[in-house]
Amino acid sequence: MIFHPRRRIPIRVGDIMTTPVITIHRDAKLEEAAKLMYDNRIGSVLVVDGSGKLVGIVTERDMIYAVSNLLVGKGIPVWEIMTENPITARPEDPLPSAIQKMVEARIRHLPVVDEEGKPVGMVSIRDLTDGLLAYLSIFGGLKVTT
Repeated sequence: MIFHPRRRIPIRVGDIMTTPVITIHRDAKLEEAAKLMYDNRIGSVLVVDGSGKLVGIVTERDMIYAVSNLLVGKGIPVWEIMTENPITARPEDPLPSAIQKMVEARIRHLPVVDEEGKPVGMVSIRDLTDGLLAYLSIFGGLKVTT
């Protein structure tokens, strides 16, 4: 029997990230962020400054915080509830390292930024699930039905 080393398929963050990325300015109102998330059927929106650089993220969890603390309808800017300086990845990063970041930080959304710190994509748990399903259908013989 001939031994074949395990084959590796180098999947990068850029291969599965969602684009285009949905952003909002840090001074926009909380309600605008909620509307963007609802209209685009997404669980987070990236917060940028005037130059388009990532400064934060507003997630479903942040929205729950805002609702439970009666902040909705008061014209609160998103910077007041966002997570500042979120953990990020680059498009060329290996996917396993991005997954490890998400697991260790217990986050469901990982912004993807370019060398200037501007958002270019997002990796969510949904993206990881879709990527795994595609991988299994190609390499694992899994029959995918839609």
